[in-house]
Amino acid sequence: MMFAQQPIPGHVPAELVAPDFPFIFGLTTEQDPFDDLAMHVHEGPDIVYAPHAYPGGTAAWVPRRMAHLRAIYLDTEHFSSTDFSPFSKLIGGEWISSPAELDPPRHGPFRQMVNPAFTPRAMAALETRIRQYAVEYIDAFAARGECEFMGEFAFEFPIKVFMDLMGLPHDRVGEFMEWEMNLLHNHDLAKIAEATRNVIDYLSAEIEHRRANPRDDLITYGVQGQIVGRSLTQDELLGFMFNLFIGGLDTVSTNMGLHFRHLGRNMEDQALLRANPSDIPHAIDELMRAYGAVTTFRSCRKETELAGVRFMPGDKVAMSTTLAGRDPAEFDDPTAVRLDRKPRHVGFGFGIHTCVGMHLARRELRIAMEEFLARIPEFRIAPGHQVRCHLGMIQPVALPLVWDT
Repeated sequence: MMFAQQPIPGHVPAELVAPDFPFIFGLTTEQDPFDDLAMHVHEGPDIVYAPHAYPGGTAAWVPRRMAHLRAIYLDTEHFSSTDFSPFSKLIGGEWISSPAELDPPRHGPFRQMVNPAFTPRAMAALETRIRQYAVEYIDAFAARGECEFMGEFAFEFPIKVFMDLMGLPHDRVGEFMEWEMNLLHNHDLAKIAEATRNVIDYLSAEIEHRRANPRDDLITYGVQGQIVGRSLTQDELLGFMFNLFIGGLDTVSTNMGLHFRHLGRNMEDQALLRANPSDIPHAIDELMRAYGAVTTFRSCRKETELAGVRFMPGDKVAMSTTLAGRDPAEFDDPTAVRLDRKPRHVGFGFGIHTCVGMHLARRELRIAMEEFLARIPEFRIAPGHQVRCHLGMIQPVALPLVWDT
């Protein structure tokens, strides 16, 4: 793939420019994104300037150390979350993904409105339904001795839960997934814009429908929500719903695919978790550390310096959980997956923007692993299959698993 060569800003030292930075939205690879690509980046400077790291093939600074990511997460004075994604601007919108792209002081009141819908207690009430969905999907292919894990489980199972929460129709899953793939895994700005417009048009109609016909779902929750004693504006509602759509249709599926990619290659870890299912929550934390999938972005709002690097207003910063989870300064032997490590990872973000759906995601990841290991005998990646992964948001393109029946 060829991107237009852009001039390197004058404040960027030539020795920090990394034209071969591998994690580019819209590309795929058969190399291991973690053991190969991420660890190769860790051989270079603490912070590099990657000409094509931002969606659409434009430039961003890339810090590779966990300590620097945490510092940027917390520094809302110099680094803004607003407009970290290109979606709204691509279609001339005024909305932003909320609360993910809100800075203080606007962030706090919005987050306070959202939080009650996603508390651990609220998510615990979904346990039975989540487990029922997981069992239904697994039982549908268990006797076959094989499945294409991404298409038959990783997307279908958590997305069904999410669509129930949003009050969206199950029969449109294929259409929604096509939009999501273009939003998160396409390098073509025209395709990203088209998908964004489709999502916004659809959500706008759903919002209007809930105003007239309230239901027990998250769209109605937003329509009826209050921020400091007032209702949400239309742009705030669109940004909130778009944020849920992005998170609900891809992130859990992505992590699930990477976790089962590991288990399909490591029989000893499978055996350990089959024998000790109570260890699954800690194992998921280690897998999220070792296989960080998500990159979000910040924009520099005031000139500042970090680790000897000068950031100027307008500079983008790629916040890669992939690199943070493999930081040799933070984790002993970072390429080794030790399921009892209990790491402090940033897979759900850090600071005020820690993922609002974290408790739901943890529950879905845990239940999926519990039920799959309980119902499927020892499985492995289909012989001869080379796993190809999307880059940017790192996700297996396909993951065929096989087992003896």
